[in-house]
Amino acid sequence: MAAHLSYGRVNLNILREAARKELREFLDKCAGSKAIVWDEYLTGPFGLIAQYSLLKEHEVEKMFTLKSGRLPSADVKNIIFFIRPRLELMDIIADNIFRQVYVDKLHPARDFHILFVPRRSMLCEQRLKEQGVLGSFVNIDEYILDLIPFDGDLLSMEYESAFRECYLENDQTSLYHTAKGLMTLQALYGTIPQIFGKGDCARHVANMMLRMKREFAGTQNQILPVFDTVLLLDRNVDLLTPLATQLTYEGLIDEIYGINNGYVKLPPEKFAQKKQGEGSKDLPTEPKKLQLNSAEELYAEIRDKNFNAVGAALSKKAKIISAAFEERHNAKTVGEIKQFVSQLPHMQAARSSLANHTSVAELIKDITTSEAFFDNLTVEQEFMTGVDTDKVNTYIEDCIAQKDPLIKILRLVSMQSVCNNGLKPKVLDYYKREILQTYGYEHILTLNNLEKAGLLKPQTGSRNNYPTIRKTLKLWMEDANEQNPNDISYVYSGYAPLSIRLTQVLARPGWRSIEEVLKMLPGPHFEERQQLPSGLHKKRKPAGGKPNHAGFLPRRGDMEDSGMEYIIATTKLINGTTWIKSLMDRPESQIP
Repeated sequence: MAAHLSYGRVNLNILREAARKELREFLDKCAGSKAIVWDEYLTGPFGLIAQYSLLKEHEVEKMFTLKSGRLPSADVKNIIFFIRPRLELMDIIADNIFRQVYVDKLHPARDFHILFVPRRSMLCEQRLKEQGVLGSFVNIDEYILDLIPFDGDLLSMEYESAFRECYLENDQTSLYHTAKGLMTLQALYGTIPQIFGKGDCARHVANMMLRMKREFAGTQNQILPVFDTVLLLDRNVDLLTPLATQLTYEGLIDEIYGINNGYVKLPPEKFAQKKQGEGSKDLPTEPKKLQLNSAEELYAEIRDKNFNAVGAALSKKAKIISAAFEERHNAKTVGEIKQFVSQLPHMQAARSSLANHTSVAELIKDITTSEAFFDNLTVEQEFMTGVDTDKVNTYIEDCIAQKDPLIKILRLVSMQSVCNNGLKPKVLDYYKREILQTYGYEHILTLNNLEKAGLLKPQTGSRNNYPTIRKTLKLWMEDANEQNPNDISYVYSGYAPLSIRLTQVLARPGWRSIEEVLKMLPGPHFEERQQLPSGLHKKRKPAGGKPNHAGFLPRRGDMEDSGMEYIIATTKLINGTTWIKSLMDRPESQIP
């Protein structure tokens, strides 16, 4: 079912199965027929853990989205609320229960249950008590869904407000969940002997993890460690990378259409199969929904390629598939025909996959060949190479004058600020004034949030360290090889993500070689050792030069050249748009 989670040396299916087992156990606690009322945000992440078929096996007959008012009718014994611990959601649940109890006076009584994801909350239970419905629940429990496997090398907590909470609201709840997630990993895959980190939040997570380890001393599983090292990186150590436009195939799909929980919705026109002689009157109107993960052979092959190399890869695949179908003419004997027929389902799936990705590539090409895309990318690359970062940019001025989407403007201004270690007060004030006069004065709160998060800031007397960091860590590579890459800089056609460079240097030759640069980046850098349970020291086999790393990195990177295998874990999968949106006040009104 989830073979793509176990293709690497780390079988992430173990993590998925552990989550499924807990879910089954909770459902079996509620004997009899069931209806689930979902917090809508949770449906995507849960879909990666368990399909409807699993729920059905455990007597789940109906599923509804949490909304105010009366619950839809369902002839079931149990109603289970799957919910995030948010006070505003408690008010909706209270409303649901009051109406249900009032309407159901003449019907058999229902048992209500609530499952908090990922943790129970005393504040939420107190709110339910104030609303007079806490006593209505037979079960109040928590479902610890921390790190969700998205692919064979990718885990995410999908904690959408983590950065905002840490840097704007001074709420460290997400750091506790991160530490618990790492403890879950160690319970399943063994103690991680080495911990490296950079940043204040990383330090907090490491401290909590070490404290939890001490509290559980003596109850550790005797598991041979799978991971050698965990690297914890704060997002604010590398503010630049998510602001830049991604240029890989998968990155551009995410930038243009948005990938959510492994799925993308695309305009349907390119996917319509028109028969000869037919007009376009019956073109589909529903978006085309595609699942994107390494289970699909072609997608696994092209997802991390720079988009300029995707056309050639699709053309090569088309020739291979065409040649495979031509083989039917050479099948003469019964055995040969039988063999061809047995391969047919796989070949047809490959042809369908090729047709889909060719259509997706055409959609992306329409955008990437546009003048607007090229102009935007040119300005980004000028900022990243340090060109004219200290003055008002005429392209940004023009975009504001044309009232381009506000998020686009905020991404560019933030990028200029980050690459210049802040903007001159005169330049920053000019941008702020233009934005507020063009888009509305209500956005003063958003600008304040970006300033608080360090994305938009006035330049103080201190010197701009970005050129030194760029040079020392080789963040910009001229003539990046997009077709046959030999360096991570190909993913942004020249820019090598800072967080990935830190990871590469840590692996070889070590952070001691860049002490001065590390001091220029925010927060402390540190190293910790964890004692392995007794008896595992001698048993443990050497990693043969290919240790696995669980790193909190911003995106997948092709770092195979280092001879190491990496598992990437994050609090939330983001791109520049979703990240800026999470920092806006009333973001729903900002998206065009």
